[in-house]
Amino acid sequence: MSAFLDGLTELNLIVYTFIWERAGLVLLIGTGIFITLLTKGFQITHFRFWMKKTIGSIFQKDVYRHTKEKGAISPFQAMCTSLAATVGVGNIAGVGTAIVFGGPGAVFWMWIAALFGMMTSFAENVLAVYYRSTNEKGEFVGGAMYYLRDGLGGKPGLKKIGKALAVLFSVCCLLASFGIGNMSQINTIAVNFSDAFHCPPLEKIPLGSSNLYMLVIGLALMLLAALVILGGIQRISSVTEKIVPFMVLFYLLGSGVIVALHYQNIVPAFASIFKGAFGVQAAVGGAVGLSVRMVVTWGFKRGVFSNEAGLGSTTIINAASSNKEPVAQGLWGIFEVFVDTIVVCSLTALVILTSGLVDFSTGEMLTDSSSTTLVSEAFSQSFGSFGGSFMAISILLFAFSTVLGWSYYGTKAWEFLFGTKSTKIYKIVFILVIASGAVLSLEQVWSISDTFNGMMMLPNLVGVLLLSGQVLKITKNYLNREIKGMQIEADLSYNAEKNKK
Repeated sequence: MSAFLDGLTELNLIVYTFIWERAGLVLLIGTGIFITLLTKGFQITHFRFWMKKTIGSIFQKDVYRHTKEKGAISPFQAMCTSLAATVGVGNIAGVGTAIVFGGPGAVFWMWIAALFGMMTSFAENVLAVYYRSTNEKGEFVGGAMYYLRDGLGGKPGLKKIGKALAVLFSVCCLLASFGIGNMSQINTIAVNFSDAFHCPPLEKIPLGSSNLYMLVIGLALMLLAALVILGGIQRISSVTEKIVPFMVLFYLLGSGVIVALHYQNIVPAFASIFKGAFGVQAAVGGAVGLSVRMVVTWGFKRGVFSNEAGLGSTTIINAASSNKEPVAQGLWGIFEVFVDTIVVCSLTALVILTSGLVDFSTGEMLTDSSSTTLVSEAFSQSFGSFGGSFMAISILLFAFSTVLGWSYYGTKAWEFLFGTKSTKIYKIVFILVIASGAVLSLEQVWSISDTFNGMMMLPNLVGVLLLSGQVLKITKNYLNREIKGMQIEADLSYNAEKNKK
């Protein structure tokens, strides 16, 4: 058994390195650059336009109001559920990891990854709405697996390839949902919550490498999740539209206070980011010199991991939006990346840097805290014991909402593979697995699920690149109508009959 696990670990390391440090990462950033060039820098040249159509339209009834359309959710609910799955532990621990291993300069490359990732997210969400369908219950179903099967597979000679890539994406999404979308998140909640809010009577009762208190936390989360997940997309989106705005504002408020308390370090912090981005800083950890390649790699890796642009995961929920316009929903994809990385991750980085945990001149860490506890230390320095409680609550909200979002992703991947009627099997298994996440040692789970999460990007990006011409055509059609006022027929779906509805 030990030999099998060692072999599995070695194989996983090979695949992980290929995806997250070599070809996969290059393909991911390259796709974002390509779509940016193809659309002539849309995320920059049309900044005011997409901001107006997303956050600027938040109080319009057709955006926030619950739709009466069967099997659909409002654009605002789709955005909140998407952010629920993406704004998670990666926005806290992931930023710390980038700074520890890549120095402050890695933050700059997280921004660059987000800048190009905006257009990857835009393209994949345009395709998700354009190629979506309806299931037996009359619900919208879509995402990477559908535009791979019906879009890429609809091209001459690519039917089998499109279907094979769709299946590969669904399998990887399904497996990732149990790891990165479930057990890993629950384990993070249990560890942080038990550290912040002690319960000695239960903590004294051992349970393998854990204790009874963590199991109780896991069971409580399992029951809460069951109440939401079994209610389907309508209940999930109803909950996330309440949790997400609160959790983001709650975290931004606390982080903003810390940065304000250390306002004198804000300018030096930004200076260290820009200097470190191009290798000006000499060391990390006091000894090891940082190459520009290492700084760039860690910035790109954590940036992509944080906002999931290009992985194809968020396409599944965006396809359920009541929005008839593929491009209009694609604009929400740009906004999601903007909030996740440019806003939340940037503020996390400033919390770490302004709190005096990093030497601005060299990038050297001035603390023994691990990458996952850097933010907690910064909060504890400023708020004392309340800082730990604040972080535990933030992580609870971030991670639990991620579980809800990923439960939907996994459900739809299962549905694509095995049919609509059997999705209850997946939901029940997903819910039962939650309790185990609170008490198991998950180093292997983190590593393997990280790999499956990355493997989703490969078939997805192939589809996005080969269907990029279609994205450009749909985008031009939309802009000609919305900006130029041209009276032309809307291009809303690959199925011409749906355009008429």
